[in-house]
Formats: sequence, C-alpha cells, structure tokens
Amino acid sequence: MKKIVALAALALAPVLFVNPAHADEALAKAKGCTACHSVDKKLVGPAYNAVAACYPNADKATKEKLHKHIKAGGSGVFGPVPMPGHPQVSDGDIDKLVNWVLTLKGGTCPKEFKKS
Repeated sequence: MKKIVALAALALAPVLFVNPAHADEALAKAKGCTACHSVDKKLVGPAYNAVAACYPNADKATKEKLHKHIKAGGSGVFGPVPMPGHPQVSDGDIDKLVNWVLTLKGGTCPKEFKKS
C-alpha cells in the first residue's frame, strides 16, 4: 500500500508543482500570441513584461480595456504597428492571458507607450 501511495505521489508531483505562469505562456503559444509577442523581448509587438510595466496597478477597468484591445485589435498604444483582433479567442482565455501578463515582472514601459 505504501508503494502505491508513493507511486501516486510521484506521478502527481508535476501537476501539483506546475508554475501557473508556464500554463498561461502555453496558452499564449496555443492561441498564436507568441508570433508577435514574447515574455521579455520586443518582437512585432511589445514584450509582455513591458506591457505589465505600463500597467503596474491594473484595476478592473484596465483589465477590461486590455481584454477589448485583444479581442478587437487596435493601434497606437505601443506604437504605430496595428494589432489584429482575435475574436476567435474565448473571453475566458483572454481574461487568463490578461491576468497572466499583468503578473510579469522585470519589464520597462517603452517610451512609445500612450495610455489610452
């Protein structure tokens, strides 16, 4: 019996200790976000940690604004390159992505950022 419990604990250990940030980075990859964004480097769009740096005290209204920006797309907030809308991504997944991005540390808000 002790062997079974020990084996079960070993089998479940990766699930119990998964870093939530990795789970949401995986979601960003699955939704195609990483074609233009990276956690810590500017690609076509800003790095996710730079976005977080621009919204250090993100409240509900800020999260809703970011949600709408992802869903509908837009331009001018982080420079002239437009971000296409992502209407195919569920609202729940967008909320997970927004919440994850806003937890990232180590970024610097870029000078071209224009708070809307």
